[in-house]
Amino acid sequence: EEKRRIARRWLIVGITVNLVLLAYFKYANFFVDNLSLLIGHHWDIGQVILPIGISFFTFTQIAFLADTFQKGVRDYYAFVNYGLFVTYFPHLIAGPVLHHAQMMPQFREPKNYQIDLANVAGGLTIFCIGLFKKIVLADGISPYADAVFDAAEAGVTPDFIEAWIGALAYTFQLYFDFSGYSDMAIGLSWMFNIRIPFNFNSPYQAINITDFWRRWHMTLSVFLRDYLYIPLGGNQKGSIRRYANLLITMLLGGLWHGASWTFVFWGGLHGFYLIVNHGFNALIGLHSTGWVKNPLFKFWSWAMTLLAVIIAWVFFRATSFDAALKILA
Repeated sequence: EEKRRIARRWLIVGITVNLVLLAYFKYANFFVDNLSLLIGHHWDIGQVILPIGISFFTFTQIAFLADTFQKGVRDYYAFVNYGLFVTYFPHLIAGPVLHHAQMMPQFREPKNYQIDLANVAGGLTIFCIGLFKKIVLADGISPYADAVFDAAEAGVTPDFIEAWIGALAYTFQLYFDFSGYSDMAIGLSWMFNIRIPFNFNSPYQAINITDFWRRWHMTLSVFLRDYLYIPLGGNQKGSIRRYANLLITMLLGGLWHGASWTFVFWGGLHGFYLIVNHGFNALIGLHSTGWVKNPLFKFWSWAMTLLAVIIAWVFFRATSFDAALKILA
């Protein structure tokens, strides 16, 4: 029991150090700028340069610490194993978010340190698919989104068609960009005989917002569930607490994406969407029968979900609320 208490203290120290470093590099300027606005006095600490990939390797280290404490993973303490896990290059810049239980057994396999031409061919194929998504599709679509959002930032209100073009272009640009990178990471890793988890599963086919988060950036969704939502109490302490936990989790998930109030609002919107979805299921879903399986209902559910996601993406892409509202108008 004494060892457990000491281990818990070191866990708290380790997580605190990681979060403090992340907070400084990613949010120091954001905090200072907002504090300056609040107190009406300009406070300048200079531009803090953000280390590339810090969000992902910080989450990886926190997961390592939490899993080691909770599950007693004692054979993974060798520094070389830890260093390889945290700095494994294919996923480092933009995910997927990895857990050591997925990786360490593969790193210990001697056969994974030999060239496997089948894995090289398979990995190269997946890498090329991702590269096509990124270079041809995402980069080909991005000028249409940029034109509308940049104009809105400059004070121009787009018309109906332009606004929809901008919102839809960014919706698909972001998917092809991020899923393309994830495919490239998976393909690269497969060439080295290491399997890392898939991160997307046709998210724009989701028929509700919970389904969307099971399909979009799946490794982050699992991380937020396991290391934030469940430790907050999950759904074990009543409906009101469950809804509060959902909102807190998504607000922090939005802030994790970037130091801007538009990202926080994006997270809050998704938290609100999840609350509505769970509330709907609680009030009506349990008493429903065949009508939920009706194709018309499924189509309506899909359309409403996609519309909600697109509205949230407008805030995610815009650098100010004014620009986002101009497009939504």
